[in-house]
Amino acid sequence: MQVSPLAPAASPSIPPVEGVLFSTGAAGVRYAGRTDVMLVDIAPGSTVAGVFTRSATRSAAVLDCQAKLAKLTEKPRHGFAIVVNSGNANTFTGERGARDVAAISAAAGQAVGIPPEHVFTSSTGVIGEPLPSERITGILPELVAGLSADRFEAAARAIMTTDTFPKGAVEQVEIAGRTVTIAGIAKGSGMIAPDMATMLGYIFTDANVTRDGLQSMLSAATKTSFNAVTVDSDTSTSDTVLLVATGRAQTPPISSGRSAEGRVFAAALGRVMQDLALQIVRDGEGATKLVEVRVTGAKSVRDAEKVARAIADSPLVKTAIAGEDPNWGRIVMAVGKSGAEADRDRLTIRFGDILVAEKGWRAETYREEDGAGYMKGEELVVAVDLGLGRGSATVWTCDLTARYIEINADYRS
Repeated sequence: MQVSPLAPAASPSIPPVEGVLFSTGAAGVRYAGRTDVMLVDIAPGSTVAGVFTRSATRSAAVLDCQAKLAKLTEKPRHGFAIVVNSGNANTFTGERGARDVAAISAAAGQAVGIPPEHVFTSSTGVIGEPLPSERITGILPELVAGLSADRFEAAARAIMTTDTFPKGAVEQVEIAGRTVTIAGIAKGSGMIAPDMATMLGYIFTDANVTRDGLQSMLSAATKTSFNAVTVDSDTSTSDTVLLVATGRAQTPPISSGRSAEGRVFAAALGRVMQDLALQIVRDGEGATKLVEVRVTGAKSVRDAEKVARAIADSPLVKTAIAGEDPNWGRIVMAVGKSGAEADRDRLTIRFGDILVAEKGWRAETYREEDGAGYMKGEELVVAVDLGLGRGSATVWTCDLTARYIEINADYRS
C-alpha cells in the first residue's frame, strides 16, 4: 500500500496509560494476512464518554454503544472492554447485526470477567454485509492472552481499512503535581465528514475525571477537531469516539473544564483530538495536500461554518487544488452557494499571505504566478473574510485526486 505523502515521518512513541491493556489479532473478517481485531481491557473504577454519528442509518454497534453509555453509573464496580473490527461495518444488517453485537459483547465480557453491558464494540468497513461475529469471538482467548499495556501502535494498525498509516497522538501534562497522560488512536481515510464524530477514535487517560465532566469536555473538543475536518463530505454510519479515564494518576477529581485542573486537562485533550483529526485529513484517500480553510468576518459562527464547509467540500475547489491551479473564482462560487450572508464588495480572499481578491474584484497587487507558486506547497491556507461581523470558523480538508476515484471504485473488488 502506498503511504500518503502527507503522513508523519514516524509514529509517535506513546507510553502506557495505567489501567488500559491492548491486544490485536487476525480474525479474517475481510482481510487476509493482517490484524483486524482490537481488544482493550479497562480497569474497574474508570469512567467512559462517547460521541457518535447522527446518521439515520447508524450501525448496530453505534446504537448499542449509545444505549449502554446512557445506562452507566458513575465509576461502576466492574471494568470495561472495547472490541473493534475492521473490514465489515455491520451496518444495514437488520436484526442479524444486533445479534452479532450481542454475541461479541457476551463473549468478550466472559473472556475478561465483566458484564456484557460493559463491552463496547465498533465495526468499520463495507456496509450491508453480515458480520462473521464467530470469527471475532473465536480469537478472544488469544486476544486476552496477549493483553499488554505497550500496544498502542499495534492497536491503531488493527482498526485500519483504507488508511495508509496508523494514527496516534499523546500529551503529558502536570495536574496537581502529578503527570497525566492522554493518548489516543484513530482510523479514517474516506467517508469523512463531521456529524458529532468522524471515523473511529479511542482516547485514554489516567486522569481522575467524573463521567459528566468527561462527556462535556469530549463533546466540546469534538467541535474543533473531529467535527472540523472533511475529506469527501460523506458522513459514516459508524462514526464513534470513546474517551476513557482510569483515574490511576490519582489526581483530584476533575468535574468540568472550568476549574484550573480542568482547563489544563481540556486543553491537552483538545490537542490530542485535533492531532488525530488532522492525521485523518493527511491520510484522506488519494490526498496530496492538506488545506486549512479559515473564515472570518461572518455575521455569525454558523454563517462562518457554512462558508468554510462549502469551500472545503466543493469538488471544484478540491480538484483545482489537486491541479495546483489558483482558481480563486471557485472560492467565490463556494461562498455564494453556502447559504451564508455575504457581500461581494466586502469579501476578501487570501492564499496564505497572498491577497487575491478584495472590494468585489481581483486585488491590484495579485499576480497569478504568485498564486500558482503557492499552490505547489503540501500545506495550504485558504482564508476568506466576509467583512460583516465577528463570526469565525476553521475547517481542514484535502485535495481531490484521481487516486480517490481509484480507491473507491475498487473498494469492494
